[in-house]
Amino acid sequence: MDTLETLVLVGHVLAALAITGLVLIQHGKGADMGAGFGSGASTTVFGSGGAGNFLTRATTIIAITFFLTSFGLAYFAKEKSSAAAQLGIPTVVEKVPAAQEEIPADDELPAFEVPAGDSEIPEG
Repeated sequence: MDTLETLVLVGHVLAALAITGLVLIQHGKGADMGAGFGSGASTTVFGSGGAGNFLTRATTIIAITFFLTSFGLAYFAKEKSSAAAQLGIPTVVEKVPAAQEEIPADDELPAFEVPAGDSEIPEG
């Protein structure tokens, strides 16, 4: 594995974890309703505007990083595949024939009989 590919892979994993964390930290649109009833003091850590702008921008930047690392990993996978094809290493292409099972006709199906017995069901 190349060092560049390893760096892209590590960046990809870190970006995935960061996106997950940032999405879990953010509150939904309905959470702003509580600020009208006196619970708005919790957003003073990020200033009067709250954490919305900061967290939204951070999530956007990390999401762009995640997509770029995804494209980078796809490029590395394509290069490895084409290099293997040039060296004559066969790629895994498996063709499975469809199963040709005969479906029995209605008169060939086994007959199932339900035993007619009295069942003891207690009355409630």
